[in-house]
Amino acid sequence: MAAMEREARDAVEAGEAVGAAGARGATGKMGTMQTTESKLLRLGIVGGNRGGRFKRTLSSLASLVRLAAICDVREDVVREWQAEYPGLAGYTEYNRMLEDPGIDAVLLASPMLLHARQAIQALNAGKHVLSEVVAAHTLEETWELVETVERTGLTYMLAENYVFERTAMTVQRMAESGVFGEITYLEGGYIHDLRHAVHAGDGTLTWRGELHRDYDGINYPTHSIGPLAKWLGLGLEGGDRLAGLSAMTSNSRALRRYFQDRFGSGHPAAQEGFWKQGDSAVAHLTTESGVLIALRVDWTSTRPHHMHQYALQGTEGAYLSRRHEDEEDLVWIEGRSPKRRPPWGGEPEGVWEPLGRYRAEFDPPAWARLDRESGGDGDSRGGSNRLVLEEFALAVREGRRPAIDVYDAAEWSAIFPLSVESRAQGGAPVSFPDFRGRERRR
Repeated sequence: MAAMEREARDAVEAGEAVGAAGARGATGKMGTMQTTESKLLRLGIVGGNRGGRFKRTLSSLASLVRLAAICDVREDVVREWQAEYPGLAGYTEYNRMLEDPGIDAVLLASPMLLHARQAIQALNAGKHVLSEVVAAHTLEETWELVETVERTGLTYMLAENYVFERTAMTVQRMAESGVFGEITYLEGGYIHDLRHAVHAGDGTLTWRGELHRDYDGINYPTHSIGPLAKWLGLGLEGGDRLAGLSAMTSNSRALRRYFQDRFGSGHPAAQEGFWKQGDSAVAHLTTESGVLIALRVDWTSTRPHHMHQYALQGTEGAYLSRRHEDEEDLVWIEGRSPKRRPPWGGEPEGVWEPLGRYRAEFDPPAWARLDRESGGDGDSRGGSNRLVLEEFALAVREGRRPAIDVYDAAEWSAIFPLSVESRAQGGAPVSFPDFRGRERRR
């Protein structure tokens, strides 16, 4: 089954036939739209700031998606969108947007802590949902989201664009081909100085600031776990699943000092004990088959960004992501990569190779297609955001599961509340619910 799913995915990525589901159109339980190959998905975007990242993508997907509405609590933002897209419906109230019969689906680019509730509302209103990360921040809402998708039969997809990055997809194809052998260990990290994004100009907290003030754990896990989950094949029929987690965080220092320097020592955020979240959060996860995964999230420490920190260790090979812009991604494949005798003598040892040497063999068909369309620069066609929105629109049209379905979204996002639970217990291990199983509550 896993091999069949990969073959179907590659066919769609390469722009080949979409299959019988696409030719027939999706009807009945899998969606409220009566679709045909020429039917456009009428999309409403919720959140004009982050949603703006998809403008270039929308223009390149005009044969699949039509922007139908924008929703933002700020009237000036709505007016700016309407000026750029004449005839666009505009809303400052989410409930009113969901009443619009001219919208088939919503893209949730709103603050993270709103995602689960807004997704559930949209599904209950008969709208398909593409949600930015994370999907939910409590186990209760995670379960409600899963059960709402199951009950409505509508399409839900998590817009985790790191999964669709070219390098991540290349490593996924290598893992699926078996060149690394059996995967035994993985690392994922999201390290990006975003202190400026935790506050408004007057020093009040944004949603990111509220997140750091109120929670202590892996508060933004999906950029770290998403690619790793795909490399492992988590969620495929008969595949592995996350089983347990133990989390710890460092002392909270970065934001207190930052607010003291920027707003003065009298600001509440400059006081000891204001911030609950530690600067760095680390979790160790295990899967049912015994794979060990190390995750790190830190977006308040002062340092150059390192948003794509990954490592893979298998029985026959390994992968290391680059640490900064002047380095290359590296791989080692037993029997293919070179060896040389070390200066101190002894048996020849392995030598890392640039991942680029394997691009021609393992380059994702989707990115090769974007290169063809753009004349050589797939990023100019929207890159990973383009592939996210394209996959969602095709999944709705074809009445099939998207690449990152609600069960993936639930499992990956649950790292947040589970890590908070573990951290509160001094790093004690906690178990993952089986969101795909029939035992609906743990």
